[in-house]
Amino acid sequence: MASAVFFLVGLLATVTCAHAYGGGGWVNARATFYGGGDASGTMGGACGYGNLYSQGYGTNTAALSTALFNNGLGCGSCYEIRCVNDPKWCLPGSIVVTATNFCPPNNALPNNAGGWCNPPQHHFDLSQPVFQHIAQYKAGVVPVSYRRVPCSRRGGIRFTINGHSYFNLVLITNVGAAGDVHSVSVKGSRTGWQPMSRNWGQNWQSNSYLNGQALSFKVTTSDGRTVVSYNAAPARWSFGQTFSGAQFR
Repeated sequence: MASAVFFLVGLLATVTCAHAYGGGGWVNARATFYGGGDASGTMGGACGYGNLYSQGYGTNTAALSTALFNNGLGCGSCYEIRCVNDPKWCLPGSIVVTATNFCPPNNALPNNAGGWCNPPQHHFDLSQPVFQHIAQYKAGVVPVSYRRVPCSRRGGIRFTINGHSYFNLVLITNVGAAGDVHSVSVKGSRTGWQPMSRNWGQNWQSNSYLNGQALSFKVTTSDGRTVVSYNAAPARWSFGQTFSGAQFR
């Protein structure tokens, strides 16, 4: 079913800060690329975001190795990456990417010769277009340094409601600041706040009957900050629709 994004006028938002998000220092890693010159092969992925173009992530995306993916909790986090210590292949400057996929390990190959995403390696499998901003295509794999940075997003957090009655599967996208959602609660207009469980990637599940109720969402990211989107979905919502809420600032 085609998704329609509803921007609700007069949306009330409450933001609670446990502590401010801040990136750390630069960390050494490696980077490769995948997905083809148009990045079409990066669509979908283990975070559940689907079409990365329509979701607003574009080609500035990366699949994370096991050490960074954190069983899907790393989805939505943002990283600044630069190519280092390889003057033959590195290009100047840096890129900022969003984690949208998982780079699986290949235990049949050594960590330094094909098993780039094996634990405990820190590795980014970048979309080809963004890789070519920091390194030449022929390099294949390059040493990089990276750091966590706040995610810059346009508009509010998006909630795509899938599933069916008693199985509400909500995909959460376009999350600013830390970007990686670690807990979610939902409140119907006839219920109290109820915690949701993470099903996979950034798909969050509630088994309550929420049909015909306006829905509010409470989203907490890895830095402990919380934003509440009151009545993000009106009582007339239907499965397959996408709604816009508040945003981290």
